[in-house]
Amino acid sequence: MKPIDLGGFDRKFASDDDPWCTFSDRAEARKRRAILHGVGEGPIGRVLELAAGNGSNSVALAKVARRLDATEGTQNGTDLVKRAVGDMPRVQVRRLVLPGRFPRQTYDTIVVAEVLYYLTKTDMTRVARDVTRALRPGGRLILAHHRVDFPDFLQHADGLHHVFLTATGSAWREVVRVRTGRWSVQSFKNSIPRALP
Repeated sequence: MKPIDLGGFDRKFASDDDPWCTFSDRAEARKRRAILHGVGEGPIGRVLELAAGNGSNSVALAKVARRLDATEGTQNGTDLVKRAVGDMPRVQVRRLVLPGRFPRQTYDTIVVAEVLYYLTKTDMTRVARDVTRALRPGGRLILAHHRVDFPDFLQHADGLHHVFLTATGSAWREVVRVRTGRWSVQSFKNSIPRALP
């Protein structure tokens, strides 16, 4: 199996609005609770969600965010996120292909779930640096990814959070970690970032 690209994800969402059962699977619900635990008790100020997929996490994040920017790289996925959040207040859904310009300059919390291993190393480094620039000092970064490889990944899953954090060029303190044999959710607070080239 070849690594999946943006077109492959778009086709998946066109043929099935929940191809990984993220709205109904018990393990996915547990992972979502871990993400919310990592975000912390609301209300949280500005929250950015990267690669929102079909919006299953967006609905939960919108309930604790004063302002949620849910972004998704595919058009069909973006449409599904819009449908999932409906008319929830203070939620903006935008198409954003990573790496790309974030909707706002500064966020209190950034959630990156199930996307890093689909990016090239170069693109992931760019996203890491963009996250560092956008997250306010003392803000939270939540990373949620599989720990085991799947055939459509571009990068290995194991240790990917560490690789991403190193690429940010910032210092991080872990505040939450929830792990199973298959996935890991970690929440970090940043300190003042080092200057990036």
